[in-house]
Amino acid sequence: MSNFHVVAGATETLAHPTIRKITIADLTESLRAGLADFWEKPSHLVLLSIIYPVVGIVLAIWMSGYYTWPLLYPLLGGFALVGPFAAIGLYEISRRREAGLDTSWRHAFDVFRSPAIASIGAVAILIFAVFTLWLTAAQSLYEALFSAAPPMTLDTLLAQILTTPQGWTLIIVGNLIGLGFAIFTLCTTVVAFPLLIDRDVGALVAVQTSFRAVLKNPVPMAVWGLMVTAGIILGSLPLFVGLAVVIPIFGHATWHLYRKVVVPEDAERPTARRKRGVSKARKTA
Repeated sequence: MSNFHVVAGATETLAHPTIRKITIADLTESLRAGLADFWEKPSHLVLLSIIYPVVGIVLAIWMSGYYTWPLLYPLLGGFALVGPFAAIGLYEISRRREAGLDTSWRHAFDVFRSPAIASIGAVAILIFAVFTLWLTAAQSLYEALFSAAPPMTLDTLLAQILTTPQGWTLIIVGNLIGLGFAIFTLCTTVVAFPLLIDRDVGALVAVQTSFRAVLKNPVPMAVWGLMVTAGIILGSLPLFVGLAVVIPIFGHATWHLYRKVVVPEDAERPTARRKRGVSKARKTA
């Protein structure tokens, strides 16, 4: 149990990584690097991500059979909420390629043997709690505007939404609520999982680092969130099959974005040593 550290990580201290200022150009560079990682061995990366279109199709069939069509759009949006956790294997592949290590698909599962697995699990629980709250809020809003009885077909749902005042209220208010959940998820996870895979800093520090990254780079991070959302929407259109390409590309790109946002640990150590030296010199004086 000595390795079961969640809040502060292996060192049992809240060591906050240094955050860089980035630009929109860094986003495009990260996306290009993610695409390069994907093309390095696309076969096994598609294999790792095939769960996304499969789950999407299963959900569509499930909703068709159980008349839960009002949850179709929230579930699609939910891919963006749970994506940061689902891509942890892709971060590991990008890390290994960056380090010149073997990138065989089996190494995507090395994260489950990571010293930071407890912290990764803690942040994952947070994400899935947010996902559950989002679905609950979406369902509650629909029932408040219409009724608890769901539409029997997708055509009926579309008619409700597009041809009634309640439907337009659902579109506007629902998207605003979804935006709030998306912003919260972006702030808490944009670099949290890559950071935990790179170094065991603890869940609290990982989440705080993501918040600090967004606060220091509000415009680039907002653009990044829009890019990811647009990619997921486009990938979902052809029966979710496009997600098998979109998810790994953005997963790899997120690793490279993390590298641009967070100063590497080795680069921070000389600075820390200099600060300690200045502090000792002042005390001696």
